[in-house]
Amino acid sequence: MTAGSTSAGSEITVVHLMRHGEVHNPDGILYGRLPGYHLSDLGRQMADRVAEHLSTRDITHVVASPLDRAQETATPIAKAHGLDLASDGRLIEADNVFEGKTFGVGDGALKNPDNWKHLVNPFKPSWGEPYLEQVVRMMGALDAAKDAARGHEAVCVSHQLPIWIVRSFVEKRRLWHDPRKRQCTLASLTTFTYRGDKIVSVGYSEPARNLVPKHLLAGAKPVKGKSKAFGA
Repeated sequence: MTAGSTSAGSEITVVHLMRHGEVHNPDGILYGRLPGYHLSDLGRQMADRVAEHLSTRDITHVVASPLDRAQETATPIAKAHGLDLASDGRLIEADNVFEGKTFGVGDGALKNPDNWKHLVNPFKPSWGEPYLEQVVRMMGALDAAKDAARGHEAVCVSHQLPIWIVRSFVEKRRLWHDPRKRQCTLASLTTFTYRGDKIVSVGYSEPARNLVPKHLLAGAKPVKGKSKAFGA
């Protein structure tokens, strides 16, 4: 399904929700919302690859989370279409109490018993921004992008967890989940198609898949052009 006009009030608008590219993070810090974390050289290649992939699309609006890595990922896309890059704080990474720490059993934040209290409720979750709050802000950002690009296409650059949570909400899945099973790799596109103001399908693609380090694709099968449709 492509963007464009149909009957009055039923125009098709496409919003691509993109995850940023790889970040330079040699110390393995959970950087979350911290400033100063930029794309690696590989991350910039990913951003350029997606910009090339989207170069022939009817994109009229590009917006990103205010974090450096998202802004840098969105820049070549906006440039390719001659657009100014907008920012939307609702696209920001999820808040997390472990921000700024390494996170692992035995050698990171989990080694400290003082942190265990943050792990008691995976359904909320107790260690960070509630899933429902992420849904509310991300749906607001998607709707704003849809309105800005009505009848055309928009790109919103965000972060893995908020993207996965809003997709799960739209596809009517539970919000708590195993992080290892998120279908949202680096520089991927989760695409929402609207008819008027209603989402009618969700698709997922990985234009930069061959640039993603193999250990981040463990067990994942290539996905291209897959779409889930909803009733009109």
